[in-house]
Amino acid sequence: MRIGLSDMVVKPLGVGAMAWSKSPRWGYGADLGAKDVRVAFQVSLEAGLTFFDTAEIYGRGQSERILGRLANNHTDGIYIATKYAPMPWHFTASAIKKALNNSLQRLGREQIDLYQIHFPMSWAKIESLMDVLADAVEAGKIRYVGVSNYSSDQMRRANDALGKHGLPLVSNQVEYSLIKRGPESDGLLAACQEMDICLMAYSPLGRGVLTGKYGPGKGPSDLRRFYGQFRGKYLASVMPLVKALEEIGENHGDKTAAQVALNWLARKPGVFPIPGAKNETQARENAAAICWNLDQEEVERLDNLSAIFL
Repeated sequence: MRIGLSDMVVKPLGVGAMAWSKSPRWGYGADLGAKDVRVAFQVSLEAGLTFFDTAEIYGRGQSERILGRLANNHTDGIYIATKYAPMPWHFTASAIKKALNNSLQRLGREQIDLYQIHFPMSWAKIESLMDVLADAVEAGKIRYVGVSNYSSDQMRRANDALGKHGLPLVSNQVEYSLIKRGPESDGLLAACQEMDICLMAYSPLGRGVLTGKYGPGKGPSDLRRFYGQFRGKYLASVMPLVKALEEIGENHGDKTAAQVALNWLARKPGVFPIPGAKNETQARENAAAICWNLDQEEVERLDNLSAIFL
C-alpha cells in the first residue's frame, strides 16, 4: 500500500516503537532488553515490514535513539516516522525547529520520512504548525507531514494549510481497533479515504485486550491496569469478540486472535495498523497477520460483535 499521497510504498502493516526504551512509562519490560528489540527489528525487516514509528516523548527520546542505531545499519528502503509534542512550553516556531533537530540527532539522520504533530493543543494553532513544517520540508529536514489524534475538522485544516505550500497531509495517526471503532462512527475514516490521507491505527490490538491474554480478574500488572478497558465489566463485554477471534484464527490454520484482529484492520482501504513489537515472538506474529485474508462472512461477524464499540 501507499502511505497517503507520498511515495512511501509499504506492506499493509508497520511497526510501533513506543516501548523501545528503558523508561518505566514506556519500557520494554524487566524480562526484556536491547537484544530482544534488536531481534524484533531484524525479524520485522526480514518479513518486509519497513515502516517504523516513534516519537520524541517515548522514553524521553530513548526510543528514537534505539531506532536510529538499528535503522542506520539498514538505510535502504526503511521509512522512519516520529512525532513532535506541542506542549505549553514547547510550541513556538523556534521550539519546533529545535525539537526537529533533536529528533534528527537522536535518530542519526539528516532527514525524517514522516514528521507528525503528536496531538492537537488549543495554544498551538494548526495553521502555524503546518507553516513551520512546510518550511522544514523545503529545507530538506523532513519529507512528509502527518498529524496524530486529530479530528476530521482539524485534519482538514492541516491539509488546507499545507496545500497553500503545495504539500499534502500524508497521514493521521489515531487509535483504531475492533474495540475502538470511533474513526468509523465520527467520520474520520471516511474523511481520510476521501482525501487520500492514510489512517495509521495505533493500539490496533486494544492495548492487548484483543490478544486473548486478559479477561475478567486477569489484567496486566503494568500501568495499563489503570486504563478503562481493563476493568472487569468492560473486559467481560469484550470476551464474545475475543472468542470469535480465536475461533476464526483456528479456521485459518491456527492464527492467533491478535493476527485476526490485525487482519481485520489491514483489509480496510487506507488503514495502516502499526502494532508494537518488542521481541521476536511479537514481531513474527505481527508479520504473519497479513499473509492471508479473512472472508467476507468472517468480517461481518467481527463487525457485528464489535458494533457495541462504535
